[in-house]
Amino acid sequence: MANKKYKILEIDPWLEPFESDINLRMQHYWDVRHALVGDGDLASFANGYMFFGLARVKDGWIYREWAPGADEMHLIGDFNNWDRRAHPMHRTESGIWEVKIRGRNKIKHGQKIKVQVTRRGRKFDRIPLYMNHVVQDKLTHGFVGEIWAPEKTFHWTDSGWRDRKLDSLLIYEAHVGMAQEKEGIGTYREFADKILPRIVDEGYTAVQLMAIQEHPYYASFGYQVSNFYAASSWYGNPDDLKYLVNKAHELGLKVLLDVVHSHAIKNTAEGINMFDGTFNQFFLTGEAGNHPAWDTKLFNYAKHEVIHFLLSNLKYWMEEYHFDGFRFDGVTSMCYHHHGLGVDFSNYKQYFDVFTNTDAITYLQLANALIHEVNPNAITIAEEMSGMPGMCIPINDGGIGFDYRLAMGIPDYWIKALKEKDEKRDMHKMWHELTTRRPAEKSIGYAESHDQALVGDKTLIFRMADAEMYQGMNKAYHSPVIDRAIEMHKLIRFATLTMACDGYLNFMGNEFGHPEWIDFPREGNGWSFKYARRQWSLADDGFLKYEWLLNFDKAMVDFAKKNGILKKNSIENLWIDEKTKIIAFARGNLLYAFNFHPSESATKFFLHAHTLGAGNYQAIFSTDELDFGGQDRIDKKYVYSTVSDKRGTGFEIYLPCRSAVVFRKKK
Repeated sequence: MANKKYKILEIDPWLEPFESDINLRMQHYWDVRHALVGDGDLASFANGYMFFGLARVKDGWIYREWAPGADEMHLIGDFNNWDRRAHPMHRTESGIWEVKIRGRNKIKHGQKIKVQVTRRGRKFDRIPLYMNHVVQDKLTHGFVGEIWAPEKTFHWTDSGWRDRKLDSLLIYEAHVGMAQEKEGIGTYREFADKILPRIVDEGYTAVQLMAIQEHPYYASFGYQVSNFYAASSWYGNPDDLKYLVNKAHELGLKVLLDVVHSHAIKNTAEGINMFDGTFNQFFLTGEAGNHPAWDTKLFNYAKHEVIHFLLSNLKYWMEEYHFDGFRFDGVTSMCYHHHGLGVDFSNYKQYFDVFTNTDAITYLQLANALIHEVNPNAITIAEEMSGMPGMCIPINDGGIGFDYRLAMGIPDYWIKALKEKDEKRDMHKMWHELTTRRPAEKSIGYAESHDQALVGDKTLIFRMADAEMYQGMNKAYHSPVIDRAIEMHKLIRFATLTMACDGYLNFMGNEFGHPEWIDFPREGNGWSFKYARRQWSLADDGFLKYEWLLNFDKAMVDFAKKNGILKKNSIENLWIDEKTKIIAFARGNLLYAFNFHPSESATKFFLHAHTLGAGNYQAIFSTDELDFGGQDRIDKKYVYSTVSDKRGTGFEIYLPCRSAVVFRKKK
């Protein structure tokens, strides 16, 4: 199939000089796939979690592990009083070890377990690779496997979850632990009972859960994974997570897992690093196996056993926990040998040739193929900032197969834009940054995510309001600083949603302008949870301006869903004016007008309507409504009739400063 002319070359003609690179990439994919499954399917291949690890059998239990570098292995735990010689494992083919434990009651729910590995005379304990529950030992504070095999299995009530499709992908990015207002770690069940209803009430259609794969350091935000098959015990047990997903599905939400397959924690006692005593069981050897910026280990995607481990991991989260898809972390780092560090990606050559990690790209293609085999309605999102061509093009067309990529340049643009004076802002640049994306590739737009909320950075509203947020968010208080922050907060989000995406993402609390930053408990702050929580009461308090921002976000999301905004691919520029700071455009069957000027309202702005044609128009949405903290200067009952003159076809409108209005043609 390498010699075929892939459709990606038609989609993006600039790729023509790199046809041979595309062909090599695709040949590698087909070769590896054939080596793994022949003419078979990936879903039948990715069953590592069914074969490896600890499982009940007819007359007891069996434990298997892939550890090619080990010389000896012994299963140890509460079941044998931690006798290190009682249960030796024997080696089979391909470096696979196994041991049978007679008696179904020999191993019980809640017992602690590890495996002792011996290599070249050195003995060390490891947590089983496929352990589904890992907890922190109260005495040693180290982590240990805990048998999760309750007699009563979890009862799912979310039938048909695989078959549900979304009209609009509106993602609520969330961290379970910091989702509560209390100064402590929230639980899966608290999130399910208290936060999921809020997400539904706000109109979002999907929740993206961060930090679910087990990680020993809470403050890592979940990005230094130790145990890939374990649902993090920071928030509860495996059934608690199932309860969360089940309830989300009952409420009509999709649930996405923020999956980390780009790297792993260096730890050996907790993680998979040096599980069998060697450096290269899962990871690249030498410095190639160490991420220079993250201080983590890098997978060797050329090894079929590593591919099997990771693909099985994806299927496991879908089958065992009913996740509807994944947001893949660190895709840019995976795609290039230089991990994208210090590279500006200013020309196409930088995407190919010696820079590309073809093994990693092949893994990503296999991952996308598998996920959509298991669930055709699954959603995959790439956290990818280089602009790698084909990231969201189907594999058979020469692409990598993701459904969406995160539009990571959008939040960076807004941060830079806010550093400029409002009256000096380049409107043509705004239009370019928000509307330019790769042809035929869908993107998730967002004004800010958890990245911009972390300590060391600032949320957008905190950048604009700064210290005045502490006294200026009372509804009875007004100042130029706070007024600007409120108005720009709404404009930035609405411009992002309407111009920059096919899907939209918000990090929890940012919709109502959650103040300050996220700072997890650490020695430097006295192990405090004060800044690792969400203060929902700020938005619920009727006397504070946070309510205005929440009202706006709800209305904006509702507007997007009712009008199918995210399904309207065509967007046409109608007007850009650097002096008045006005942008007007048509998307689908609606006309949009934005006035970013800090003080000058347009009294007779001529809104071109030629894309929709002559007729009568009405305003259907405005950022200036009273419920949003605006001045209610737009009359939604007024009917605008088009005229046709030397200016073209359109109608005159009043467009207040720092506001946006949407118009629809009356039938």
